This record gives sequence, structure tokens and C-alpha cells, in this order.
Amino acid sequence: MIISGAENIYPAEVESAIFGHPSVSDVAVIGVPDDRWGEAVKAIVVLKPGTEASEADLLRYARERIAAFKVPKSVEFVDILPRNASGKVLKRALREPYWAGKDRNVN
Repeated sequence: MIISGAENIYPAEVESAIFGHPSVSDVAVIGVPDDRWGEAVKAIVVLKPGTEASEADLLRYARERIAAFKVPKSVEFVDILPRNASGKVLKRALREPYWAGKDRNVN
């Protein structure tokens, strides 16, 4: 769960909203440090081969499907999401670069 400005945001709900976009092959949603809100929602997206989508396209698409406070503040595009042997996305590995140097994984 991501806590942003005292609101509880469930990554699975945000992932589901973004995954419906026709250009999205895979998506993971994580919380990253935010000085104002504590945590901000960030989507990490893999696009389908031969398709294009901008950050603005995906944010607009999500905004039509979920509450405004749940819409990611940013989108990062990657070629592949890290997974364990059973296929589960390694969200801890995705979060590490953003939380490096922090005492806690909550801001």
C-alpha cells in the first residue's frame, strides 16, 4: 500500500487502470519519496512491441478510470520488469533506487 497525503492507494488498482491501455504490455506501481505527500505514486511501464505511448497519454488514460489522487505522478518506461522465479514482480528492487539513503522506506 502507498500512503500519499494520508490517503491509502493500492498499487493493484492503479496497475489495473493502466494495464487496460492498448499499448501497455506490463506495469508495476510503487511509492517513491515525496517531500510534500510522504510518498508519490510512480508507474513503471513496459510497452508492447511496435506501439507508442507517452507519459501524458498514460496519465490521461488512468485519470479517466481512477480517482485523481491515485493517478501516478510520474511514469517510467523500461524494457522489462524484474521478476522472481515464480514470475512475481520484484517491487522491492524497483523501489531501491528511489529510497537509497533514506532511514526508512516511508517518507
